[in-house]
Amino acid sequence: MANSKHPANKTQTRLLQGHEASGSFRSLSSAVERASTVVFPDVAALRQRDWRDETQYAYGLSGTPTTRRLARKIAMLESGEHCLLLPSGLAAISLTMLSLLKTGDHVLLPENAYEPAIEFAKFLQSQYGIGLDFYDPLDIASVQFTPATRLLWVETPGSVSMEVADLPALNRLAKAHGALVAVDATWAASIAMRPLELGADISIQALTKYQSGGSDVLMGSIVTRDKQLHQRLALTHMQSGTGVSPEDCNIVLRSLPHYKLRYDAQDISARKIASWLQQQPAIAAVLHPSLAGAPGHDIWQRDFSAAASLFSIVFQPQISQAAIDHFVDQLQLFHIGFSWGGSHSLALPYDMSNTRKSWPYEGGLVRLYIGLEDTDDLIADLEQALNGLLT
Repeated sequence: MANSKHPANKTQTRLLQGHEASGSFRSLSSAVERASTVVFPDVAALRQRDWRDETQYAYGLSGTPTTRRLARKIAMLESGEHCLLLPSGLAAISLTMLSLLKTGDHVLLPENAYEPAIEFAKFLQSQYGIGLDFYDPLDIASVQFTPATRLLWVETPGSVSMEVADLPALNRLAKAHGALVAVDATWAASIAMRPLELGADISIQALTKYQSGGSDVLMGSIVTRDKQLHQRLALTHMQSGTGVSPEDCNIVLRSLPHYKLRYDAQDISARKIASWLQQQPAIAAVLHPSLAGAPGHDIWQRDFSAAASLFSIVFQPQISQAAIDHFVDQLQLFHIGFSWGGSHSLALPYDMSNTRKSWPYEGGLVRLYIGLEDTDDLIADLEQALNGLLT
């Protein structure tokens, strides 16, 4: 059946029906176009090449049909117009800061930002004289702009502490001070919330997570609506040589049609597990945005339509870090490892006292990622690992 273009179709339908055929060959899968060298039909075409023209191909780093196919789909999922693909989520973060900040400029980061993003901003501060300050993501009054502030960074929710920021309010504040807003929205995965729809200038994703879904691909994206802003970012992208592999793009393209199904199923499972954990005497707090009383829950209710299966638990203060580490070691179905978004459940202990100036909890924290294992089996695993912690 030929594709028909119906603008009213919802995102999931457009994601699946946006297949691009080549010539007379018709298939439901896409080709993988690989290239380092791209050949030109004649010298005139060589001389007329323009890296800003997305209809042209000049070299593998600037894109192939496969990489641009994925970029178009990610832009569509984000309600954006332009997308850059990078070798990792951190690469997307770093390139955004490098593109938009110069010596003498100032950037504001939330205290709950991804730790490597904080470390990169500190690197820019120490090596290139870029001003850096932090704000409380739950307190608008703590966001202190200066005349040199060029960029307001937002991560909502925080990938460990899980605070949900008031993104529309932060956008309005930034616009009043002439600053751009970049949002790390990996947790929302273009499903639960889309930053550009709430007024942000830039939406950043680690496609390593749900969009890949297999714990085997590293990739990031930067999506914008403004063409001039996109070209500003694209210039740094070209000059830094941060291209992506068509093979990796193809893996993500194969995962995208069903990634919302995984996200939704894992959301249901995670909420059931989070609610169960609230009843356990060894747990002082469950930091899951969908739970009443979680930091920023009211904002989550207003701005989000779903929840990722990543959340944190805080233990009672009398439980030692050694005991918490033993709890993680005792888990049989939760693996110990960084990242998330794949099929397998994960658990990681964090020492928040080393990363936060003010942290309202006394007990230790463990971040849980709920995969696609049976929900009741995961609860049983958590239960056996919790046994004895308070005896």
